Amino acid sequence: MYVWIWRHLPGNLALKMLQVLVLVGAVSALLLFVIFPWIEPYLPLNQVTVSK
Repeated sequence: MYVWIWRHLPGNLALKMLQVLVLVGAVSALLLFVIFPWIEPYLPLNQVTVSK
């Protein structure tokens, strides 16, 4: 999959590296600000009781 993306990016090596950094940043921002807050109420992370 990554090879397919790399082959389809236009430009030389420097431009491809810049595009990859922008894509990684965009995906990270989407996950942090949209996907994770949307799914957080469905995760059982607040139930951290320890029984003896």
